[in-house]
Amino acid sequence: MKTRDKILLSSLELFNERGERNVTTNHIAAHLAISPGNLYYHFRNKSDIIYEIFLEYEKLVDFYLDIPQDRALTLDDLTFYLESVFDGLWSYRFFHRDLEYLLDTDPRLRKDYREFTNRCLSSIQEIFWKLTEAGIIELTSEDLRAAVSLNVWLVVTNWMAFLKTAHAGDEPASLTITELKQGIYQVLTMQMPYLTPEYRDRVVALRERYRPSLPAAGGAPVKVVARKERVG
Repeated sequence: MKTRDKILLSSLELFNERGERNVTTNHIAAHLAISPGNLYYHFRNKSDIIYEIFLEYEKLVDFYLDIPQDRALTLDDLTFYLESVFDGLWSYRFFHRDLEYLLDTDPRLRKDYREFTNRCLSSIQEIFWKLTEAGIIELTSEDLRAAVSLNVWLVVTNWMAFLKTAHAGDEPASLTITELKQGIYQVLTMQMPYLTPEYRDRVVALRERYRPSLPAAGGAPVKVVARKERVG
């Protein structure tokens, strides 16, 4: 692996473990056992490292949200999209933990993230349209698809912040990938009113895989219990 790639990989690891604001270029260089000068040969500063990491994350999500045009979507496709997006969130979790600060400190990142968001929203809307064509959901109104897509995006990008501020333990690294993926339950819940009768039970069963168990004030996990949902 080239030194430049090692710097990006180690930086991502340290940012995820300690938080981006707690990691300096000297920490990264020491972690790699290279001189700060060697690091600066490849990157002018930490902002450049973060920007390059974002570009990798952006490519990953674009790959995940690639939508087949030659066939109908299935529930397996929906599961893949949700699992993959939350896997990406976990792999680059530092970014969404400190998103506002990072965007405020780098105009390049702010501009690119805005375009990235718009592209993701368009992909989510297309996924909903393809699910409608497949007879899995009923979202024929373009305005409604746009609104539901935005709500999905808000849950996906803010679920980690919710866990960290409202339900995480005292340790900074207490969040787990299992807890993060419980956000899929929330995303699927938003789709429940639009499911066709043929697919309702299958999506309910899929959703149950991700039902959250959030820690209570005393530390013991509490299972989130939903009321029985009405059909029709």
